[in-house]
Amino acid sequence: MVPQVSIVIPLYNESEVLPQLVDRINKLINSSPLTIEVVLVDDGSRDNTAEQIQRLSLIDARYQCVILARNYGHPLALTAGLAAATASEAVMIIDGDLQDPPELLHDFYELYKQGNDVIYAVRKKRKEGALKKFAYHTFYRILKSISYIDIPLDSGDFSMVSRRVVDVLNKMPEESRYVRGMRTWIGFKQVGYEYERDARAAGDSKYSFKKLLKLAYNGIFNFSEFPVKLITNMGIISISVSIIYLVTVLVKKYVYHNVPEGFTALLFSIILFSGVQLLSLGIIGEYVLRIFFQVKGRPLYIVKKRIVNKEEVDPS
Repeated sequence: MVPQVSIVIPLYNESEVLPQLVDRINKLINSSPLTIEVVLVDDGSRDNTAEQIQRLSLIDARYQCVILARNYGHPLALTAGLAAATASEAVMIIDGDLQDPPELLHDFYELYKQGNDVIYAVRKKRKEGALKKFAYHTFYRILKSISYIDIPLDSGDFSMVSRRVVDVLNKMPEESRYVRGMRTWIGFKQVGYEYERDARAAGDSKYSFKKLLKLAYNGIFNFSEFPVKLITNMGIISISVSIIYLVTVLVKKYVYHNVPEGFTALLFSIILFSGVQLLSLGIIGEYVLRIFFQVKGRPLYIVKKRIVNKEEVDPS
């Protein structure tokens, strides 16, 4: 029987929290009138996460597991889970660290039945360090101010999306994926749901500063024209400063007969314009890098093993 709802959970080194996660998911499924499947995606874990989810999916048909060939990162692991989900109505996306409560499924589903295609969770409170909360708060507001689409503030991947939204996401071949931006770009009727985000149930965050920075770059460069326009604006400002300086020098020479020696000003100009050029090349390089990886046409991820209905199937 085709499930009504799929729960997609990307996992990376979550062996500590996985038993708690499965216990809460089981209680949710057993108490729900809906038919639910759970898609567990192992993103190249180095602990025994993959072994745990394989054992689970071999004894419980409500679970299917997707084992990726290596660590591709959270966005691509999520993409693999969406491609594997078979639900006829909606797909719920949660992280495996239990910061996102799976028990909100029924609240999300009620909003889905009211005609919403995307129900995104809005974090009104985070149980994380002050520096991390400040960084998230600042980034979301910067992205919203420069993006050409209206990406909701303080919303992450935790959401429920309709089958038709999933089908569109699966057709989008972007290599540098920012799923919450892609979800917004698709459109349809979307609504936010406020909740308090819990602390991790166990273990440490798998998002290093480098990975967070890459995610932020994908959000900015994929859904904003600001970086390119910034180059143009810096060029205009640089030319304006140069013209003003040139006029100043000419006035001093022909009106006051005083030619400035200008070593300090010359040094300042060289450093300023060199910095502008390097920054411009860096911004252009970010776009070229994304084009370079996209035009290769490689698959976004490779599935090493997949288990469905308690049987191993062809990963392709």
